[in-house]
Formats: sequence, C-alpha cells, structure tokens
Amino acid sequence: MTDAELRQDDGTRRQFISWLTLAFMTTASVASLRPSPSMAIYGLAAIFLYLLPAIVFLLPTALVGAELASGWEGGIYRWVSEALGKPLGFLAVWCQFAMTIAYYPSLLAYVASTFAYVIDPSLAENGLYVAIVIVVVYWTGVWISARGTKAIAGLSSFGLIVGTLIPGVLLVALGIVFLGQGNPSAQPMSPDHWLPPWTGLASLVLIVNNFLSYAGMEMNGVHVSSLREPKREYPKSMFLATGLVLLIFILPALAIAWVMPSEQLSLTAGLMQAFQAFFDHFSIGWMTKVVGVMLVCAALGGMLTWLSGPARGLVLLSRQEGYLPPAFQRFNKAGAPVNIMVAQGVVTTLIGILYAFSDDVSSAYWMFSVITVQIYLIAYLLMFVAVVRLRRTRPSVDRGFRVPAVTWVASVGFVSSLAALAIGFVPPDQFGDQPLWRYLLIVGGGLLLLGLAIPAALLKYRKPGWIHPEHREPSAAP
Repeated sequence: MTDAELRQDDGTRRQFISWLTLAFMTTASVASLRPSPSMAIYGLAAIFLYLLPAIVFLLPTALVGAELASGWEGGIYRWVSEALGKPLGFLAVWCQFAMTIAYYPSLLAYVASTFAYVIDPSLAENGLYVAIVIVVVYWTGVWISARGTKAIAGLSSFGLIVGTLIPGVLLVALGIVFLGQGNPSAQPMSPDHWLPPWTGLASLVLIVNNFLSYAGMEMNGVHVSSLREPKREYPKSMFLATGLVLLIFILPALAIAWVMPSEQLSLTAGLMQAFQAFFDHFSIGWMTKVVGVMLVCAALGGMLTWLSGPARGLVLLSRQEGYLPPAFQRFNKAGAPVNIMVAQGVVTTLIGILYAFSDDVSSAYWMFSVITVQIYLIAYLLMFVAVVRLRRTRPSVDRGFRVPAVTWVASVGFVSSLAALAIGFVPPDQFGDQPLWRYLLIVGGGLLLLGLAIPAALLKYRKPGWIHPEHREPSAAP
C-alpha cells in the first residue's frame, strides 16, 4: 500500500503512511552491524541471545512506546512526568542524554578498530591509537554539528545503506559461499550448541549488550497516528520490524562465527576480522580497506545524528523548567547547543584517554557499552511504570493504540530491564583474569555518577532563575 493523503473534516490534509513503511523506518533506526562480534563469540547460540531480549524487551518497548506516544506528545519526559511527576520525568530524559556520554567512547573505539584495518590492522588493539581517534573524531563531530550543517541527515541515510545494508548482505553472502565450498565452520553449528554454555551468570552477560542494540524502538511510536488503522496495523508493523531487525543482527553474527574462532575474536574489530578472513580466502584482500571505509562512514553518520539531538532536547526542556544552569542552555547562531556539547566532550575525552592506559581494548569497550545500557535502562524502567499508572489514572485520554494486557506486557519489560541492569555488574567470560574491583568500580561508578548523582544534584540545587526568561511566569520575572 502506498502513502496517501486524505482530507479530514476540518478541511486539512493528513499524511498517512503504510504499516510497511513504518516497519522499514523502525528497522532502519534500530538495526546495525556493530554488535555482531559480541554475539558471534557464542556461535549458534547468538540466535538465542538475540531472540530472548527481543521477546522480553524489544516488543514490550515498541508496544508501550506506541500507546504513550499516541496519547501524549513530548516524548519520555512528558510520559513519565504525567505519571510520576516532573523530577522523575527529568531523570528519564537526562538518562537518554547521559547514556551518550558512555556511548560515544564505545562507538568511536569501534570506529578506531575498524579504521585500523584500512591503515594498519595491528593498531586495532592499541589503546593509545584508540584514545587518539576517540578524542579527535569526537571534537571534529562537535565542530561539524556546531555549524548546523544540513548534510548530517543525508550522511546518516547514506551511512545506513552503504555502511549497514551492503556490508551486511556481503558478509552473509561470503559466509554462505564459504560454507558451500565445503569449508568447516570456525565455531560449532550443531543443534546441541543452540544455548550458550552455562558457566554461571557470566555466560549470559552478553545478553545485556543486546538491550542497547534494541534501544530506540519506542521512538517510532510517534508515527502511530499516521497509520490508517493503528490498532490493527501497528502490531503488524512492529512484528515485521522485529523480524527484519533480528535477521540483520543474527545472520552477520553467524557469518562471523563461521570464519572466526571465538578465542581470536575482538569485540571492537571482530567485524573487520571476519571481512579480512573472507576476503583473504577469496583472494580479494584489497576489499578489506573498501569495506572498512564504508563501515566507518556509517558509524560517523550515526554519531553526527546523535551528537546534537539529545543535547538539544535537554536544553530546550531545561529552558522551560530550569533543570540546567543558564550557561548550559545557550544555542549558537546555527541553533546548536554548543556549551553542553563541549561539557559532554570533556567527559568523553577523559573516558577516551582511559583507553590509552588499557592493555585490553575489547574489555574497555565492553565496560563502556554496559554503562551505556544501564543508564538507558533507567529511562525504560520509568517508562514501563508510567504506562501502567497512566492507564489507571488517565483512562479517558484518547490513545490511538492501546497495549493489550498492558500490565502484563509492561511487567515483562520492567523485570527484564531490571535483570539486565543487575547482570551488567557481572563481568563476562571474555573479561579474563583482570581484577573484579576494577570492573565494578568503572561500571558501578559510571552508572551512579552519570545516571543518578548528577541529575539528583541538578534537581536539588536548581534555582528559579535557571528558567529562561521567555518561559518565566510574570510574577517570577526579576
């Protein structure tokens, strides 16, 4: 079904989209090749490790997000504020912003390791090289975003096709041909390997990273009102998107497992390791550099898209409610929230420098990925509570879509998010013999500082004068 415009009773024209279009939009906003090496370590069990969080987190998030978005505009701040009060609403939106502080170092570590295969593969696990790339690329991104370039959106779309779809299809195709030639899989693919080996909680820790992989599904709930029949079409759209996302996640992970033994796989450079192994096998090694550039373009496009978005949303909200000091509420002439991006960049730089002192880039990458997930999960916990409370306290609000058995669905999402947050404190098997205290200090400290302590301090010490003059009540004006 194609998009169509229908005239409404008030004479305006309303733009409708098909449920297929929404499914593809959702797939594009969630799917990525970056987490593939993390799951390829488990071989065939990657299917289980992707399916489980898809059922208990991905679908509940998408359904709950649709109901909230179709009833209240304004995103997660409005949803949580209406249900639980403005302070918790601020905590939710803060976590959406703060998770990017830990997200950028892990994303740019992946960029650094991927680009190493273009210049010198031995640099992929070199902490100093990774630190330099993180710092230089981040500040270059700030410089670009500060100029409000219109090319950012185009680069993001270009990156999806060139850096995700094409490499993903190529990787899977190479893997199928590789196996079709009679080559054995580097990791076991027999039915008795469907489940990951149980060695305690650490054997399931990699599931946590998949929660971040699926994060963002709720964002597309804002489009539920653009469907002709939301109650019937939205579930169809989400189930199709879930299937497509799973294919994009699972098949490349399996292809990597076919050619790379788990003990040799890097969490940051695993994707390029697989491409290099395939290309060397087929005697087209020069393609490694080409694919490396494509993957870097995709990652940088995604970074630029995220760089000013969450920060801008936080600044706009803070101008209305006074959550941030005035110095962090300023926009430059291009409309970019430069001051808060610079403050964010200082923290990102300090985190990036830690890579220079790390003798294991993969472990550092994993720890910052876990911090990112845990901070983001706080926002999801609040969202799941909010949808149940609003169903009870605001039942008369018109919603374009209502979650069937909402208490049960939200409870599944809440419990799974809480479990993922707790499991994140358990080091994975791949963490090796490094001291447990260091892992707990970095992960726990990152969560407490970025996710809880800073927003608590901002709420406690905020002043009426922090509200931007254009949003103050007349009696509050100086």
